[in-house]
Amino acid sequence: MRFNVLGPLEIVTDGHGTLSVTAAKSGRVLALLLVRRHEIVAVDTLIGELWGDRPPRSALTTLQTYVYHARQMFVRELGVPLIRDLLVTRPPGYLLRVADEQVDAREFELLVDRGRAELEGGRPAAALDSLRRALRLWRGAPFCSVETGEVLSAHATRLEELRLGAVHLRIEAEMRLGRYRDLVPDLHQLVRAHPLDEALHARLIEALYRTGRRADALAAYQRLWRLLDAELGVEPGPELRALQQKVLGAAVRPPRQRTGPAAPRPEALRARAAVPAVL
Repeated sequence: MRFNVLGPLEIVTDGHGTLSVTAAKSGRVLALLLVRRHEIVAVDTLIGELWGDRPPRSALTTLQTYVYHARQMFVRELGVPLIRDLLVTRPPGYLLRVADEQVDAREFELLVDRGRAELEGGRPAAALDSLRRALRLWRGAPFCSVETGEVLSAHATRLEELRLGAVHLRIEAEMRLGRYRDLVPDLHQLVRAHPLDEALHARLIEALYRTGRRADALAAYQRLWRLLDAELGVEPGPELRALQQKVLGAAVRPPRQRTGPAAPRPEALRARAAVPAVL
Protein backbone atom coordinates (compact mmCIF):
# COMPACT_ATOMS: atom_id res chain seq x y z
CA MET A 1 0.00 0.00 0.00
CA ARG A 2 1.24 3.48 -0.90
CA PHE A 3 0.02 6.91 0.14
CA ASN A 4 0.42 9.89 -2.17
CA VAL A 5 0.12 13.40 -0.74
CA LEU A 6 2.11 15.41 -3.33
CA GLY A 7 -1.04 16.36 -5.17
CA PRO A 8 -4.50 14.88 -4.62
CA LEU A 9 -4.58 12.52 -1.64
CA GLU A 10 -4.43 8.95 -2.97
CA ILE A 11 -4.07 5.42 -1.69
CA VAL A 12 -2.53 2.93 -4.12
CA THR A 13 -2.72 -0.84 -3.70
CA ASP A 14 -1.71 -3.72 -5.96
CA GLY A 15 -5.09 -5.41 -5.94
CA HIS A 16 -7.47 -2.45 -5.91
CA GLY A 17 -5.65 0.18 -7.96
CA THR A 18 -5.75 3.84 -6.93
CA LEU A 19 -8.33 5.31 -4.58
CA SER A 20 -8.70 9.11 -4.61
CA VAL A 21 -9.59 10.39 -1.16
CA THR A 22 -12.05 13.26 -1.49
CA ALA A 23 -14.16 12.93 1.67
CA ALA A 24 -13.90 16.36 3.26
CA LYS A 25 -13.49 15.65 6.97
CA SER A 26 -12.34 12.02 7.07
CA GLY A 27 -9.85 12.85 4.30
CA ARG A 28 -8.40 15.64 6.44
CA VAL A 29 -8.11 13.28 9.39
CA LEU A 30 -6.28 10.74 7.25
CA ALA A 31 -3.97 13.40 5.75
CA LEU A 32 -3.00 14.71 9.19
CA LEU A 33 -2.35 11.21 10.50
CA LEU A 34 -0.15 10.57 7.45
CA VAL A 35 2.07 13.62 7.93
CA ARG A 36 2.35 12.85 11.64
CA ARG A 37 2.86 9.10 11.18
CA HIS A 38 4.83 7.22 13.84
CA GLU A 39 3.37 9.49 16.52
CA ILE A 40 0.08 9.69 18.35
CA VAL A 41 -1.96 12.65 17.10
CA ALA A 42 -3.96 14.02 20.00
CA VAL A 43 -7.71 14.42 19.71
CA ASP A 44 -7.34 18.14 20.44
CA THR A 45 -4.96 18.53 17.49
CA LEU A 46 -7.39 16.76 15.16
CA ILE A 47 -10.31 18.84 16.38
CA GLY A 48 -8.28 22.02 15.88
CA GLU A 49 -7.44 20.96 12.32
CA LEU A 50 -11.09 20.26 11.53
CA TRP A 51 -12.81 23.22 13.18
CA GLY A 52 -10.13 25.68 14.24
CA ASP A 53 -10.85 27.55 17.47
CA ARG A 54 -14.64 27.15 17.14
CA PRO A 55 -15.38 23.43 17.42
CA PRO A 56 -19.01 22.30 17.86
CA ARG A 57 -20.14 20.74 21.11
CA SER A 58 -20.30 17.38 19.37
CA ALA A 59 -16.69 17.65 18.09
CA LEU A 60 -15.41 14.55 19.87
CA THR A 61 -18.27 12.33 18.76
CA THR A 62 -18.10 13.68 15.23
CA LEU A 63 -14.34 13.08 15.09
CA GLN A 64 -14.88 9.48 16.14
CA THR A 65 -17.38 9.14 13.28
CA TYR A 66 -14.80 10.46 10.78
CA VAL A 67 -12.22 7.96 12.04
CA TYR A 68 -14.81 5.20 11.65
CA HIS A 69 -15.49 6.31 8.07
CA ALA A 70 -11.75 6.27 7.33
CA ARG A 71 -11.50 2.71 8.67
CA GLN A 72 -14.49 1.65 6.62
CA MET A 73 -12.88 3.12 3.52
CA PHE A 74 -9.85 0.91 4.04
CA VAL A 75 -11.99 -2.19 4.55
CA ARG A 76 -14.67 -1.56 1.91
CA GLU A 77 -12.69 0.09 -0.87
CA LEU A 78 -9.27 -1.43 -0.37
CA GLY A 79 -10.01 -4.75 1.30
CA VAL A 80 -7.47 -4.12 4.05
CA PRO A 81 -7.75 -6.73 6.84
CA LEU A 82 -7.10 -5.97 10.49
CA ILE A 83 -7.67 -2.27 9.94
CA ARG A 84 -7.35 -1.56 13.66
CA ASP A 85 -3.69 -2.54 13.37
CA LEU A 86 -3.24 0.19 10.78
CA LEU A 87 -5.32 3.04 12.21
CA VAL A 88 -4.92 2.58 15.94
CA THR A 89 -6.79 4.19 18.81
CA ARG A 90 -4.10 5.17 21.26
CA PRO A 91 -4.85 7.66 24.07
CA PRO A 92 -4.86 10.62 23.86
CA GLY A 93 -5.63 10.22 20.14
CA TYR A 94 -4.93 8.08 17.09
CA LEU A 95 -1.89 6.55 15.39
CA LEU A 96 -1.47 5.58 11.73
CA ARG A 97 1.09 2.82 11.32
CA VAL A 98 2.62 3.52 7.93
CA ALA A 99 6.27 3.03 6.95
CA ASP A 100 8.20 5.97 5.52
CA GLU A 101 8.72 4.21 2.20
CA GLN A 102 4.94 4.01 1.76
CA VAL A 103 4.57 7.81 1.52
CA ASP A 104 5.58 9.73 -1.60
CA ALA A 105 6.57 12.85 0.38
CA ARG A 106 9.20 10.88 2.28
CA GLU A 107 10.50 9.30 -0.93
CA PHE A 108 10.78 12.81 -2.35
CA GLU A 109 12.83 14.02 0.62
CA LEU A 110 15.20 11.03 0.43
CA LEU A 111 15.78 11.52 -3.31
CA VAL A 112 16.50 15.23 -2.79
CA ASP A 113 18.98 14.41 -0.03
CA ARG A 114 20.68 11.93 -2.35
CA GLY A 115 20.80 14.44 -5.18
CA ARG A 116 22.31 17.09 -2.92
CA ALA A 117 25.00 14.67 -1.74
CA GLU A 118 25.79 13.63 -5.32
CA LEU A 119 26.08 17.26 -6.38
CA GLU A 120 28.39 18.06 -3.49
CA GLY A 121 30.44 14.98 -4.40
CA GLY A 122 31.04 16.25 -7.93
CA ARG A 123 28.59 13.92 -9.69
CA PRO A 124 26.15 16.29 -11.41
CA ALA A 125 24.77 13.68 -13.84
CA ALA A 126 23.81 11.33 -11.00
CA ALA A 127 22.42 14.27 -9.02
CA LEU A 128 20.29 15.36 -11.97
CA ASP A 129 18.80 11.86 -12.25
CA SER A 130 17.92 11.75 -8.54
CA LEU A 131 16.43 15.25 -8.54
CA ARG A 132 14.34 14.64 -11.64
CA ARG A 133 12.97 11.46 -10.08
CA ALA A 134 12.10 13.43 -6.96
CA LEU A 135 10.29 16.19 -8.84
CA ARG A 136 8.34 13.71 -10.98
CA LEU A 137 6.58 12.52 -7.82
CA TRP A 138 4.67 15.81 -7.68
CA ARG A 139 1.16 15.77 -9.19
CA GLY A 140 -0.02 19.13 -7.87
CA ALA A 141 -0.25 21.09 -4.63
CA PRO A 142 0.04 18.90 -1.51
CA PHE A 143 -3.29 17.48 -0.23
CA CYS A 144 -5.12 19.47 -2.91
CA SER A 145 -8.13 17.12 -2.96
CA VAL A 146 -9.03 17.83 0.68
CA GLU A 147 -9.56 21.05 2.57
CA THR A 148 -6.68 21.92 4.88
CA GLY A 149 -6.68 23.55 8.28
CA GLU A 150 -3.85 25.26 10.12
CA VAL A 151 -1.68 22.19 10.74
CA LEU A 152 -2.00 20.67 7.26
CA SER A 153 -1.45 24.07 5.63
CA ALA A 154 1.84 24.42 7.48
CA HIS A 155 2.93 20.98 6.26
CA ALA A 156 1.91 21.87 2.70
CA THR A 157 3.95 25.09 2.85
CA ARG A 158 7.00 23.17 4.06
CA LEU A 159 6.69 20.66 1.22
CA GLU A 160 6.37 23.45 -1.36
CA GLU A 161 9.54 25.06 0.00
CA LEU A 162 11.36 21.72 -0.26
CA ARG A 163 10.13 21.40 -3.83
CA LEU A 164 11.52 24.82 -4.78
CA GLY A 165 14.82 23.88 -3.13
CA ALA A 166 14.91 20.72 -5.26
CA VAL A 167 14.30 22.82 -8.36
CA HIS A 168 17.29 25.02 -7.47
CA LEU A 169 19.47 21.92 -7.05
CA ARG A 170 18.27 20.49 -10.37
CA ILE A 171 19.14 23.73 -12.15
CA GLU A 172 22.59 23.73 -10.52
CA ALA A 173 23.19 20.17 -11.75
CA GLU A 174 22.15 21.07 -15.31
CA MET A 175 24.37 24.16 -15.33
CA ARG A 176 27.35 22.13 -14.18
CA LEU A 177 26.68 19.86 -17.14
CA GLY A 178 26.69 22.89 -19.46
CA ARG A 179 23.02 22.64 -20.47
CA TYR A 180 22.47 26.38 -20.51
CA ARG A 181 20.48 26.58 -23.74
CA ASP A 182 17.98 23.94 -22.60
CA LEU A 183 17.51 25.76 -19.29
CA VAL A 184 16.51 29.16 -20.68
CA PRO A 185 12.79 28.43 -21.38
CA ASP A 186 12.43 26.65 -18.03
CA LEU A 187 14.04 29.54 -16.18
CA HIS A 188 11.79 32.09 -17.90
CA GLN A 189 8.78 30.14 -16.63
CA LEU A 190 10.23 29.81 -13.12
CA VAL A 191 10.95 33.53 -12.69
CA ARG A 192 7.38 34.28 -13.75
CA ALA A 193 6.13 31.84 -11.10
CA HIS A 194 8.56 33.13 -8.43
CA PRO A 195 9.21 36.76 -9.41
CA LEU A 196 10.99 37.75 -6.17
CA ASP A 197 13.39 34.77 -6.11
CA GLU A 198 16.70 36.48 -6.92
CA ALA A 199 18.54 33.15 -7.22
CA LEU A 200 16.30 32.08 -10.10
CA HIS A 201 16.83 35.42 -11.83
CA ALA A 202 20.58 34.98 -11.40
CA ARG A 203 20.39 31.53 -13.04
CA LEU A 204 18.42 32.98 -15.95
CA ILE A 205 20.90 35.81 -16.48
CA GLU A 206 23.81 33.37 -16.28
CA ALA A 207 22.20 30.97 -18.76
CA LEU A 208 21.48 33.79 -21.23
CA TYR A 209 25.05 35.07 -20.89
CA ARG A 210 26.52 31.59 -21.38
CA THR A 211 24.56 31.13 -24.61
CA GLY A 212 25.84 34.41 -26.05
CA ARG A 213 22.65 36.38 -25.40
CA ARG A 214 24.28 39.28 -23.54
CA ALA A 215 21.64 41.85 -24.46
CA ASP A 216 18.88 39.55 -23.20
CA ALA A 217 20.87 38.90 -20.02
CA LEU A 218 21.19 42.63 -19.34
CA ALA A 219 17.51 43.16 -20.11
CA ALA A 220 16.62 40.41 -17.62
CA TYR A 221 18.69 42.18 -14.97
CA GLN A 222 16.94 45.49 -15.66
CA ARG A 223 13.52 43.84 -15.36
CA LEU A 224 14.49 42.40 -11.99
CA TRP A 225 15.86 45.76 -10.83
CA ARG A 226 12.60 47.50 -11.69
CA LEU A 227 10.54 44.74 -10.03
CA LEU A 228 12.49 44.79 -6.77
CA ASP A 229 12.40 48.59 -6.67
CA ALA A 230 8.63 48.67 -7.22
CA GLU A 231 7.72 45.78 -4.89
CA LEU A 232 10.27 46.04 -2.08
CA GLY A 233 12.11 49.33 -2.54
CA VAL A 234 15.47 47.54 -2.82
CA GLU A 235 18.00 46.80 -5.54
CA PRO A 236 19.43 43.40 -6.54
CA GLY A 237 21.92 41.88 -4.11
CA PRO A 238 25.71 41.82 -4.49
CA GLU A 239 25.76 38.46 -6.34
CA LEU A 240 23.45 39.77 -9.04
CA ARG A 241 25.28 43.09 -9.29
CA ALA A 242 28.56 41.22 -9.75
CA LEU A 243 26.93 39.07 -12.41
CA GLN A 244 25.72 42.17 -14.23
CA GLN A 245 29.24 43.59 -14.20
CA LYS A 246 30.58 40.32 -15.61
CA VAL A 247 28.08 40.47 -18.47
CA LEU A 248 28.87 44.15 -19.09
CA GLY A 249 32.60 43.43 -19.08
CA ALA A 250 32.20 40.61 -21.56
CA ALA A 251 30.16 42.85 -23.84
CA VAL A 252 32.97 45.43 -24.10
CA ARG A 253 35.71 43.74 -26.12
CA PRO A 254 39.19 45.26 -26.63
CA PRO A 255 40.07 46.31 -30.21
CA ARG A 256 41.39 43.48 -32.34
CA GLN A 257 45.17 43.34 -32.73
CA ARG A 258 46.64 43.63 -36.21
CA THR A 259 47.94 40.37 -37.56
CA GLY A 260 50.00 41.77 -40.48
CA PRO A 261 53.29 43.74 -40.37
CA ALA A 262 53.20 46.71 -38.05
CA ALA A 263 52.91 50.13 -39.68
CA PRO A 264 56.18 52.10 -39.47
CA ARG A 265 56.40 54.65 -36.68
CA PRO A 266 56.54 58.37 -37.65
CA GLU A 267 60.13 58.59 -36.30
CA ALA A 268 61.21 55.79 -38.62
CA LEU A 269 59.58 57.54 -41.56
CA ARG A 270 61.43 60.79 -40.79
CA ALA A 271 64.76 58.98 -40.39
CA ARG A 272 64.21 57.15 -43.66
CA ALA A 273 63.53 60.44 -45.44
CA ALA A 274 66.80 61.94 -44.11
CA VAL A 275 68.99 59.26 -45.73
CA PRO A 276 70.18 60.51 -49.15
CA ALA A 277 69.20 58.39 -52.05
CA VAL A 278 71.97 56.44 -53.74
CA LEU A 279 72.37 57.64 -57.31
